[in-house]
Amino acid sequence: MRTPAGKECRHYYQDFHRGRALQECRLVQLNAASMHWRPQDCSSCPVPDILNANASPDLELSLSIKPRLLGLGRQLEVKASCLKHRIEIADAFVGCEKCNAERPGLDVFWQALGQSEDDD
Repeated sequence: MRTPAGKECRHYYQDFHRGRALQECRLVQLNAASMHWRPQDCSSCPVPDILNANASPDLELSLSIKPRLLGLGRQLEVKASCLKHRIEIADAFVGCEKCNAERPGLDVFWQALGQSEDDD
């Protein structure tokens, strides 16, 4: 669904049908320690970009909203993990290193990339 910031995100939900006024981020609802979500948070949220870059079905994201220094502003913190290998992912845009190593066609890509760098 399209967020208030104009990006596609599968964790955002809105319902304005027949007088309803419901907007929510279902990813934040899973985290009880997070601050309350506001529609303005979608403008600085990295989750839609992560989902666009990494379509792994084993990717699990966790979003928490925390206050910045002295309570001025809000900071969105995303943590990623792999459900298949049960490990934390350092870069959610790239995904799980073990899952990437298991893909057979990816080796050819990395070899071609390495050869083009050696030619320079």
